[in-house]
Amino acid sequence: MHRLLAIAMVAVLGACAGPPSSETSFRVAATNPRFGDTDPFDWTGIKPWRYAVHGIDVAKYQGEIDWRRAKAAGVAFAFIKATEGGDRLDERFRQNWAAARRAGVPRGAYHFYYFCRPAIEQARWFIDHAPREKGALPPVLDAEWNHKSPTCKLRPDPKVVRREFSVFLKRLSRHYGQKPIIYTTVDFYTDNELWRLKGHEFWLRSVAGHPSKVYPNQDWTFWQYTGTGVVPGIDGNTDINAFSGSRAEWRDWIAERAL
Repeated sequence: MHRLLAIAMVAVLGACAGPPSSETSFRVAATNPRFGDTDPFDWTGIKPWRYAVHGIDVAKYQGEIDWRRAKAAGVAFAFIKATEGGDRLDERFRQNWAAARRAGVPRGAYHFYYFCRPAIEQARWFIDHAPREKGALPPVLDAEWNHKSPTCKLRPDPKVVRREFSVFLKRLSRHYGQKPIIYTTVDFYTDNELWRLKGHEFWLRSVAGHPSKVYPNQDWTFWQYTGTGVVPGIDGNTDINAFSGSRAEWRDWIAERAL
């Protein structure tokens, strides 16, 4: 188990109604975190731990999370699964959403897209369950093929995919007051030419190479670099992600997106 990393206090805009009148302090690891991995990749070139700010994305599969312990180990942010399709709510979303906030971990909610349901229905379902909350990170569209779905094997034409995604993204933008982030995988990004979706930040999965090599010419804000990470406070494997900038840039990013 890695030694707990030193912690430094940094302040960002807090959660409050109307114009900010108080602050919530978030603590970010003072040195670049380097978490364990049950199936580590032999990185060359730009390595994940070059980046100063790391976080996790979680769903019901991670079980009960000790958010304070995860934060103390260097987890600076979290994306939490809220919904899937038009009728599924992650069983641990409400618990994770509240517990992460109590621990002072900035968090956002994500929606796993289902290709056998209209985009507008999925947007409404997400809005019904993911709070519009001051200080929350932007919502996320999880865009990948449903390769394990027992009910939906549909793979629409790329133009249809992008058109439906645009409906979903615009609806969430209006409701939450900030543009959603697009999470995607290499095959889905390529199959559907997602670089054509302009005006949104990208969160890219790449567990065997830096995004600059795997997604040429694509700007990114978050990089999911492993799905087999080991994080104190979480039993079993979890996804780990890096933010593209420095700690100062992270504080600015958070502040600019505070609702």
